[in-house]
Amino acid sequence: MSVNLDFDRQHIWHPYTSMLTPLPVYPIVRADGCELELEDGRKLIDGTASWWSAVHGYNHPRLNQAISSQLSQMAHVMFGGITHQPAVALCQQLLKMVPANLSKVFLADSGSIAVEVALKMALQYWQGVGQTQKTRLVSLRKGYHGDTFAAMAVCDPHDSMHSMFSQLLPQHYFLPAPQSAFAGPFDDNDLMPLRDLLHQSANDIAAIILEPIVQGYGGMRFYHPDYLRGVRELCDQYQVLLIADEIATGFGRSGKLFACEHAAINPDILCLGKALSGGYLTLAATLCSDEIARGISLSAAGGLMHGPTFMANPLACAVALESIRIIAEGHWQQQVAAIERQLSAELAPCAKLAAVKQVRVLGAIGVLEMRQKVDVAKLQAQFVERGVWIRPFNNLIYIMPPFTISSAQLSRLTSSMYEVASSC
Repeated sequence: MSVNLDFDRQHIWHPYTSMLTPLPVYPIVRADGCELELEDGRKLIDGTASWWSAVHGYNHPRLNQAISSQLSQMAHVMFGGITHQPAVALCQQLLKMVPANLSKVFLADSGSIAVEVALKMALQYWQGVGQTQKTRLVSLRKGYHGDTFAAMAVCDPHDSMHSMFSQLLPQHYFLPAPQSAFAGPFDDNDLMPLRDLLHQSANDIAAIILEPIVQGYGGMRFYHPDYLRGVRELCDQYQVLLIADEIATGFGRSGKLFACEHAAINPDILCLGKALSGGYLTLAATLCSDEIARGISLSAAGGLMHGPTFMANPLACAVALESIRIIAEGHWQQQVAAIERQLSAELAPCAKLAAVKQVRVLGAIGVLEMRQKVDVAKLQAQFVERGVWIRPFNNLIYIMPPFTISSAQLSRLTSSMYEVASSC
């Protein structure tokens, strides 16, 4: 049976779209490897890994087996007063991979909720250790942390999709986005706004939250590791917690297992998602240290005040366990390094195009920053005509493909980016 596109257009909301003039949608009937199959039989090489989550590609036999085996036992059970082997095994494997100071795991059901939990952890920690005045948060401009309300409150309040809600959100501190590029020299002036803020207001600041090294939806910006190192040092100096939002960068995307490793620092709280379950089911995790967990448990509430109905879903935990076992085998290192080399070589000619402002590559991320905002529907159609799935936004044409993509498939993506950018 074919997809009823008229019904879809009239009744179904897709992400960030108008119901009056919705963007076109393309009916997918199958996904396999690094390809999406359209209803009409055409196949598209996937350049986005389903919003950066399907790092192992689609229809992966090991992930299929993990979820199939778990389904025959139980699909879901509440996590209140109950535990199960998929959750325990997943957390055991996670703790082998994350920074050694992190020892406690909260399994959430989406990246945005992982951020909400992280913010609650920070605020409850200070309540528990008797510093109840520490209720403000610090974030970076160009930052993005999710679409729920507490997460929106730490997204860029002006230059973001959430600016219309700014008067309804808690007011936090925002710092200029770091300007020192990842591969260039570091300008210590990038850290001056944070130094000044902490010198004046550290007494009421609970935590700073940031995306380590890669600012995603805020513009696919790659900043210098020394900035992150400096933030860690200042947090230690002024007794402020550091929350690392690695939902997009975790599990190898930036060329390191976790982007914090570029700066050789450990966060106090870590948010993970997207690649965690290999793109199969929605799952996220928020991790913290023993000290943070102790403070939370000493707070008046007596425990962390969060409990999603579907937290630690057994199906999601089972497939996530297999996903990160594949990551732990280490093949991603060679895969991502090869992708980075190929992206650097094949996207370089785009820098000469009149419509392209800058070309950026880091790990398995390739970005064309255009001089003008792009027509998403128009460019989307041009990419589909070329047999690739690339989803532009704002003034960016970017790819974050599955790690398993072949060299030939990646070349199809990069050549399509060049051709489409040439026509802008």
